[in-house]
Amino acid sequence: MKPLQTTLSDLAKKQIPFATARALTAVAKRVQRAEKDALSEVFDRPTLFTQRSIGVTAAKKADLTATVFVKDIAAQYLEPFETGGQHHLPPSKRGGTLFNPKAVDLNQYGNLPKGKLRRLAARPDTFVGTINFRSGQTVSGVWRRPKRDYRRADPKRGYWRDYGTKGKLRKVDGVLTGLKLLVRFGDALPVKQRLGYSERAKDVVRASLKAEFDKAMGAALATARK
Repeated sequence: MKPLQTTLSDLAKKQIPFATARALTAVAKRVQRAEKDALSEVFDRPTLFTQRSIGVTAAKKADLTATVFVKDIAAQYLEPFETGGQHHLPPSKRGGTLFNPKAVDLNQYGNLPKGKLRRLAARPDTFVGTINFRSGQTVSGVWRRPKRDYRRADPKRGYWRDYGTKGKLRKVDGVLTGLKLLVRFGDALPVKQRLGYSERAKDVVRASLKAEFDKAMGAALATARK
């Protein structure tokens, strides 16, 4: 800001702190708008929670610092899109992390609806846990048990009826099982998109700081002369 202050009059210099605070806050709000708009370009369907996670702390005469920030929870899962790495996945209270929902209705943002996992786990025909297959594969998640009913036993045993699970086999990772995988727990995948948050913010600051300072100083001088 110092180069902008060198040719100012004494009256104008007295208004510098006020004008600077207004200019910095205005620029910060421009950055906020640009970052919010970019979310829809980077992500297919950003949630309202994500869109509302970018905030601004206004500058003051006594503290000439305006801050654009991302709220804590959103910052956890947005950070990999800025710095690289793997998706941040929220931990499941039952163990593991949510990944690749199967046979579950997703919300308009493609996410598992709030409370859906809890309702699934509370059903009498489901359980949450890890299955170790004979093949050596391990799969964790929410599973649905096959129905239990009277079934015909092995012919070699005389076709007498036996009570147990009844249902068709299905494949999970290529392994046949009578269980149905509803929600899978697994490892995070590397992120592909890049948010470009820092560079975008710098571009907005460079493009708008002088104009916002001139505007704020004009308003401050007009007020001071009244």
